[in-house]
Amino acid sequence: MNQFVMAAIGGGLIGVAASILLITQGRIAGISGITGSLFKSDVKDKDWRMAFFLGLMAGGVALAIFSPNVFVVSEQRPVWMMGVAGLLVGFGTQMGNGCTSGHGVCGITRFSVRSLVATGTFMAAGMAISTFLTGALS
Repeated sequence: MNQFVMAAIGGGLIGVAASILLITQGRIAGISGITGSLFKSDVKDKDWRMAFFLGLMAGGVALAIFSPNVFVVSEQRPVWMMGVAGLLVGFGTQMGNGCTSGHGVCGITRFSVRSLVATGTFMAAGMAISTFLTGALS
């Protein structure tokens, strides 16, 4: 199966999952918000959040078992760089009140102007940094 078909299937599944969560729980499928709330003591509805998080992890484990080639990295980056990137993503999701799933998948489909601006900003920043790093590290 080619990459386009796999991406289309994956995107469709993400859309279905986000729709189910919105319809059944009235919640936005923002991964950073769902995961971050698991570590807060004042959040009362942790059951569905934990189930959602465990479902994400189970999907990754299933892919690692049945299709490990999806985890092959085409470009090697130093571990410190990946760590810094992870911290910047975490900082950005807190600063932007959401992540790509919350703003990009759910917010834009609800015609949220804030989500449209946030998605445009992090996409532009990601492209700029990626272009810079590709040129600087080549």
